[in-house]
Amino acid sequence: MCTALSFTVDGHHYFGRNFDYERSYGEEVVISPANDPINFYQMPTLKHHYPLLGIAAVFDGTPLFFDAMNDQGLAMAGLNYPDNAYYRDSIAGKDNIASYEIIPWVLGQCSSIQEVKQLLAKVNITNHAFSAQLEPATLHWIITDRQTSVVLESDQDGIHVYDNPVSVLTNNPSFPKQLFNLNNYRALSANNPANTFNSQVPLLDYSRGLGTHNLPGGMDSASRFVRATFTKYNTVWAKTDELSNVTELFHIMHSVEQQSGSDQVADNPANFEYTIYTVGYNLDQGQLYYTTYTNNQINHVDLNKIDAQGDQMITYPFVEEQAINQIN
Repeated sequence: MCTALSFTVDGHHYFGRNFDYERSYGEEVVISPANDPINFYQMPTLKHHYPLLGIAAVFDGTPLFFDAMNDQGLAMAGLNYPDNAYYRDSIAGKDNIASYEIIPWVLGQCSSIQEVKQLLAKVNITNHAFSAQLEPATLHWIITDRQTSVVLESDQDGIHVYDNPVSVLTNNPSFPKQLFNLNNYRALSANNPANTFNSQVPLLDYSRGLGTHNLPGGMDSASRFVRATFTKYNTVWAKTDELSNVTELFHIMHSVEQQSGSDQVADNPANFEYTIYTVGYNLDQGQLYYTTYTNNQINHVDLNKIDAQGDQMITYPFVEEQAINQIN
């Protein structure tokens, strides 16, 4: 189902997401340099755009981005939003963008959330399918820059762009309901709680971590939203260098990862949803880091090491084989 979040530590800005699903689409790291044309079904081609670095499945030479950032420090990810996502036919006078096109449409042109809001005010997300084999995925999106974050949802009552004060997103229900649900967990704490039950009842601190006793641990999206938000805001950094920050980012993301066998897909009892990959972005420096379900080693791609003004898409297949450091 997926979890995404962003955070700032000591002036450094990061964005991460887990891609949770029951099957892979051949994801790989994709770079679209500034002069690599981005074509759209109904809108004019972006012949020149901000360079993009992200994770995509490439079909017929077209990258279908699951998440990405641009060289301006703006990042975006699409997360599953079943039964709620509603796409329309084309509307005259609107920027008609298919759901699979929305990430390059936004990241190719915008450098900040302010510009994102202006662009999305004109957008209609259409029900056009990429192909007969790839129907529109039911998605909503988190978009973040170095200061703030928004959520984009296309529902039956229209397009919504919500300010996201916690910079976290999972799946259903709609974002306002997920945000409101945090109120039910206001008593959670990293500290052991005081005995407020009754002063006449001698209750013991029988374990460390009692302040998180009611922290949800399920694979469902509401549980992951609470858990990711709590973990993000309570993480303590011993150091704030790049290596330490990236390490903590992956600890936060792995706190809500899904193991194969824990989340059965209802329409196929032989299938289980699991965290296919985890990705982290340094929004200041154009860095991408990822792990996969079968390879826990953090892999790194640097946007600055390619010709950002080039005109050819660059791809790096996932390194899937487990890397083990042999000590003896």
